[in-house]
Amino acid sequence: MPRQIARLFTDHPQSVDETYFEHLVFAGKFSAKLFAAGVCALVHAILPFTFEKTASRIINELHHRMHNRS
Repeated sequence: MPRQIARLFTDHPQSVDETYFEHLVFAGKFSAKLFAAGVCALVHAILPFTFEKTASRIINELHHRMHNRS
């Protein structure tokens, strides 16, 4: 049973050639940038003269980074 539980944490990271901690760092940074993009989009919704291209720039950067991982 403990081995099956451990596999829940390691199977996916191994499938993208990362350790659990490498995946944790990558996914953590990715989610922080997504959160920042969401905040910028929300502020832009209220104050349209702010962050005019920030959220879309962050999303494009993340998309490029995700599809060009080594």
